[in-house]
Amino acid sequence: MNYLQLKIFRLKHWEYWPMWAIYYPIFPIWAFFAIKARSFFFFNAVNPNIKNGGMAMESKKEIYDIIPSQYIPKTLLVKKNSLLKNILQEALAAGINFPMIAKPDIGLKALGVEKLENSNDLLSYMIKSSKDFLIQELIEYPNEIGLFYVRFPDENKGTITGIVSKEFLAVKGNGQDSILQLIQQNPRSYFQLASLKQKYGQALGQILKAGENFILVPYGSHTRGAKFLDVSHQINNELLETINNICVQIPGFYFGRLDIRYDSFEELSAGKNFSIIEINGAGSEPTHIYDPKHSLFFAWKEISRHWKLLYQISRINHSKGHKYLSFKDGRKMLRANSKLEAQLKLI
Repeated sequence: MNYLQLKIFRLKHWEYWPMWAIYYPIFPIWAFFAIKARSFFFFNAVNPNIKNGGMAMESKKEIYDIIPSQYIPKTLLVKKNSLLKNILQEALAAGINFPMIAKPDIGLKALGVEKLENSNDLLSYMIKSSKDFLIQELIEYPNEIGLFYVRFPDENKGTITGIVSKEFLAVKGNGQDSILQLIQQNPRSYFQLASLKQKYGQALGQILKAGENFILVPYGSHTRGAKFLDVSHQINNELLETINNICVQIPGFYFGRLDIRYDSFEELSAGKNFSIIEINGAGSEPTHIYDPKHSLFFAWKEISRHWKLLYQISRINHSKGHKYLSFKDGRKMLRANSKLEAQLKLI
């Protein structure tokens, strides 16, 4: 594909549009709820035990700390300017071995998430990172979903409002073309070419065997090339009971998306062989909207539906004494988030 073809493809497929192009047309809906709440930043109250309700600039480690440990990867907070030898000792004591995952403690869009194979990779990550970050055990379950959970305060049972299955960005060999050529044949991977060149370098010249599958990005992030498929039809009572039993154990958590690695959907539903690799709060998108089969109008409808739930839960928690974020602090949060995103793109 050439540059013009990519531009046309992006224009025809809204999932690749910039965020402002998706969200600005429905901003009046947010404004309506903000007027009813008498606060533009009403979302702060939706998850009282998470900073900013989980909209932005929240610490991932603080969220992991309120989730029962049996459901999450072993995780260690690394302070900036820590010594490598001390980190290795603490990781060993925590049961975290190579390969491991590194990610910013305060991050977004899977930016800065890397798989570290050895101590040299860890040292390199430390040099690139100017802020605190996390290291985690690598969860090797083959499948990943994003599951959106909502529960009203004072209710014992919530609901699952959508599930997205994530196909990691990959290429399949044909015995003739190099990895680079295979990347250039698919718009989804071609859009990631700059970062893939930085990651793999000359290795992109390798020719894969016919039928050989090569995962380019082993993370279920849409911004890093993963394909999202709406599998909400797989919601069942057993799965809801499993997820609900977990979420009611998380203090002050009522609204957000659980990113889960698992072995099989049947085992996940039964509460077996899975790990919650991350929980996102008020800033969560109902990411099943990014299934290529869905129209932009479907996306707007789902976003609006979740904004209404966000508003309703926030109002209830506000009535119980949980404050909304002030306009001044809200603007400060948004500016800090924009600055952070720019910094993370350099890692």
